Amino acid sequence: MDIFKDMEVYDYEQLVFCQDKNSGLKAIIAIHDTTLGPALGGTRMWTYASEEDAIVDAMRLAKGMTYKNAAAGLNLGGGKTVIIGDPRKDKNPEMFRAFGRYIQGLNGRYITAEDVGTTVEDMDLIHMETDFVTGISPEFGSSGDPSPVTAYGVYKGMKAAALEAYGDDSLEGKTVAVQGIGSVAFTLCEYLHKEGAKLIVTDINKAAAHRAVEAFGATAVDPDDIYEVDCDIYAPCALGATINDDTISRIKAKVVAGSANNQLKSTEHGDILFEKGIVYAPDYVINAGGVINVADELNGYNQSRAMKKVEGIYDSLLKVFEISRRDNIPTYLAADRMAEERIESVRKSRGQFLLNGLHTLSRRK
Repeated sequence: MDIFKDMEVYDYEQLVFCQDKNSGLKAIIAIHDTTLGPALGGTRMWTYASEEDAIVDAMRLAKGMTYKNAAAGLNLGGGKTVIIGDPRKDKNPEMFRAFGRYIQGLNGRYITAEDVGTTVEDMDLIHMETDFVTGISPEFGSSGDPSPVTAYGVYKGMKAAALEAYGDDSLEGKTVAVQGIGSVAFTLCEYLHKEGAKLIVTDINKAAAHRAVEAFGATAVDPDDIYEVDCDIYAPCALGATINDDTISRIKAKVVAGSANNQLKSTEHGDILFEKGIVYAPDYVINAGGVINVADELNGYNQSRAMKKVEGIYDSLLKVFEISRRDNIPTYLAADRMAEERIESVRKSRGQFLLNGLHTLSRRK
């Protein structure tokens, strides 16, 4: 792997390799872009097949956070950490405290949070060494479980997608097929039920699906049947890549809008949705409620302020759809373009500010 070449091609700013022999810490912090502000992104702990795989994953995830934070309107850049190890057996308090010292050493260039394989308790250990961490326990001024906020953002984004597809953002009477009934999706179903939507649900855990049936009068179907049910909106809320060669021809909905990450197996599938006239709400835009929520902790958490910002997902998606129509491009590309335009605008204004400063200095001389 030619690390500097890859960093140059994709314009990464920094890679930090962290190790602590006593605790077994082996971590990689990837900082992609800090044009908009300090890099914010979670810490993932995973058993990677190789160190190179860990580096690639950290870089890929960091770039994704740059786009997610930019599209969400946050004054934050993108970063990510991966810790190499099995989260079920390799964790120890000393590991996360050591990692916290590395974050402190970056002096605010990178702010972390929980991610796959890490927990609130792990963030509390990091917090013992640094303030540059979010998603800690509520007693430390954190926001707690981000799932309800993420669900609210998805709900608002779904309404924006309905407006684009149907000319009306009301979900009353709409049939929504929800794939995966975890904590985010269950709260999403609650919002949909209150508005009068009809719910079709599925989950590999039948008890989870049954819970939605009992609470909201939903209709449960087998996991493989969710793609071809008659519905207005398909909401992928479980694993990624559920829009793929096998499923895309079976989807009958006019809207795809859900909380799952990486919903498209490849960009080709986003192109096909566009060609079929299906409105796709790009995942990193519609599911940004969680990161918007934890970002508010940096200013001293205020729930009403955070929820107001999450409501902005509605307008962000309307802008994505506008760019898609304007440039005749799929919405996944439109979302990237929106994020890139915001970053480039700040980069240019910053460059002009520096140039003006140099001109002022030269005149004084």
